[in-house]
Formats: sequence, structure tokens, C-alpha cells
Amino acid sequence: MVIPVHDVNPARRTPWVTYALIIANIVVFVALTPRVVGSLTGGGGSLADLCHLQSFLERWAVVPRELIHHQLPNLVPTGATGVGPQGAGCVIGPPRYDKSPELSVLTAMFLHGGWLHLLGNMLFLWIFGNNIEDRMGHVRFLLFYLVCGYAAAYGFALLNAGSGEPLIGASGAVAGVLGAYLVLYPKARVWVLVPFLIFLPLRLPAWIVLGLWFGLQAVYSAGQGVTDAGSVAYAAHVVGFVVGMLLAWPLKPGTPPPPEPRGMLFGRRARPGW
Repeated sequence: MVIPVHDVNPARRTPWVTYALIIANIVVFVALTPRVVGSLTGGGGSLADLCHLQSFLERWAVVPRELIHHQLPNLVPTGATGVGPQGAGCVIGPPRYDKSPELSVLTAMFLHGGWLHLLGNMLFLWIFGNNIEDRMGHVRFLLFYLVCGYAAAYGFALLNAGSGEPLIGASGAVAGVLGAYLVLYPKARVWVLVPFLIFLPLRLPAWIVLGLWFGLQAVYSAGQGVTDAGSVAYAAHVVGFVVGMLLAWPLKPGTPPPPEPRGMLFGRRARPGW
């Protein structure tokens, strides 16, 4: 998998919404109690941390069967620990809150399962979001981002309607941004790092970078090439990407082309072309 670091496609105006989304995601992640962050990132291994995490996700994450069937559970983890006939475990009880499955899609879009999950999503949003916001405008881009996130969550839930596993992350919305970029700027050059003994810098067309990314997500969503496809919602990535392409397609005729690349497509001599 190549790692994008920069695209040669300057925007005409400041992408305030992109910046705001990145800041909001980081602030939400950092502002969570250390107990939750530690459990999400694998740093909290105690039973108390696990029970607290289960209670937190049950409240704020998307649960597919709740979203599709709109049936909330009568008993949920309370965050407390206790000892039962089978030993120590998490206490369950009636929920002390009113959860809206539809609103949980929005809250889940600002939660992440760890620093790598967060930084990976924000890196892609930073590189590709500015041009999509530039083309759509601030308000339309924000609506586009949210629509892609909702479409990804509902698409995944439809494919896993009986699942009670929580779904979190901005990946579906960010995938929509990538799909729009592929439609609007397929020939834009993107600087990437390719792991080949060392990280080799290359400047490749966006259609190769994003096409490869989408192809991998599609393969993984089918359970091919990975040992545990269920730990990542690859199907949500695929749905978000396709929805982003479809929504961006009407804007393609009036989209100005990216600047022509200068110099070599790889190596140090190409760097002045940034």
C-alpha cells in the first residue's frame, strides 16, 4: 500500500471546512477520558477499562442492528464491573440514556479506534479534501462529507443487519472524498511513499493511487487477502467511495484540470515541481 504525502494540485481558496473537520476529530479523540483512549489504543488492559469502553461504544457508536431494525437493547453495559456465577465481568442493566441510532452515525464519525486509525483518516482528508472543498464550496462540501459518512454507515449496516458490533470512524466519509477526487482530478500528481526495502518517493497519477486504494478495499471487503476482515469495516469504505464518485460526477465537466507535472516523476530531481 502506498502512503500519500502531498498532491500537486493547489486550491484557490482556504479549505476551512477541511481544517475544521480535522481539528474536530483530533480534539474529540484527545478529549475522551484517558480510560477510553487507553482502551481504544490497547493501552488499557484492565477489566474496568474494558467495561468502560463497552459502555462508551454502546452509547455513541453505530450498531448495525439498531440502525436497520431501530430496536434498542433492553440491557446494555453500564461501565461497572461485578462478580457473577462465572466470575468477574461487566455489569449490564437498563440504559440510562435515550439513544438515537440515526444520530449515532454522526457521533461515530468523530470517534476512532486508535492513533493510527485517526492519523490515517486525517492524512487522506488533509491531502485530498482541500481540492474537493475548493470545487464544491464550503457548505456543499460539508454536506457532501456528511452524506458520504451516512451512506457508508447505512451501507455497511444493510450488509450486516444482524450485527451488534459497534462501528466508529470517519473512514466512510473520507472514502467519499477520495471517490470525488478520482472523478474530478484523475490526472493530478500525488507524491507517495512506496515501501520497497526503504520508503521510495514517487509522483504518481491520482487514478493509480486512489484506484489501488479502492481495489484493496474491495478485495478486503470480500474477505480476501486478510485473516480478519471483520475488524475493519471495509464495506463502508467501498460504499462511501462509490457514493462520493456519484455525487461528484455532475461537477466533472466544469472542473479545471490540475497543473501539468514538471520534471521527472520520481526521485529528488522531481521535488522542485511540488
